[in-house]
Amino acid sequence: MFIAHQDEVGFEVTNIAGDGTVSLRTRGGLFSSLWEGQPALLHVEIGKLPVNGIFVPREAATAKQPEALTAWFGMDGETLKRRYVANGAAVTAFKRATRLGKTRFTARALDDRAGSTALILAARRIVPSTLKRRVIFAWSVREETGLEGAMALAKQYGASVKRVYSVDTFVSSDSPVETTRFAHAPLGRGAVIRGLDNSAIAPLAELDRILNIARAQNIPVQVGATNGGTDGSDFVRYGALHVSLSWPGRYSHSPVEVLDLRDLQALEKLIYAIATAQ
Repeated sequence: MFIAHQDEVGFEVTNIAGDGTVSLRTRGGLFSSLWEGQPALLHVEIGKLPVNGIFVPREAATAKQPEALTAWFGMDGETLKRRYVANGAAVTAFKRATRLGKTRFTARALDDRAGSTALILAARRIVPSTLKRRVIFAWSVREETGLEGAMALAKQYGASVKRVYSVDTFVSSDSPVETTRFAHAPLGRGAVIRGLDNSAIAPLAELDRILNIARAQNIPVQVGATNGGTDGSDFVRYGALHVSLSWPGRYSHSPVEVLDLRDLQALEKLIYAIATAQ
């Protein structure tokens, strides 16, 4: 099984003040300071366009992170409520995909839009009749809030699946201000295998098998350790081997995540190669 997730980090409305200021709670792990002053999108009724606003910045910062984050959408509380806004409504940042030079790409929520893209591209190349084994491509929900969708998938498939590959971001320290001692997987040098993270350790024999597959097909691959966890870790309790396949990403869980398109291409090739391996 190859599994990517469909959700992203964001916010949920907890209170609507009379002046229209909306109080928020985070959904998923993020640094709230990165969102201050950024455009905000308030998601109302399904099928209708979101309402544009802004994440309200602090007038003065005495700590790295704000105690709470609020947003404003240009109307008072009563008007918001008449537009069917209520506690629990979703708020995200505005997303604009931008090319940075020839191969770099930035947008919010590349985690896990990029993983989902790699999965789709690999699946399109596969001719099912040529596969030597059953291969499942899956997309989960609520990964950012505790691998909830993956838990449901594991209950259904965990006992029958031999290998599970999470397709998710590798939070890389490849940025101007971070140390290279940990999680250093440079952008542009290929896909990344998570050898170690907070939820799993890649089995050595399986790691070697994947690296041999990559070498045989000249797919650039890196191996690294990083923080966080991925969907496939919940399958381990059922006896499945689990390895996370990734691309190196800068500024994860921010409005300006960055990747290199060459790494995404390498990841797609790696997924296809593993799925079709003899």
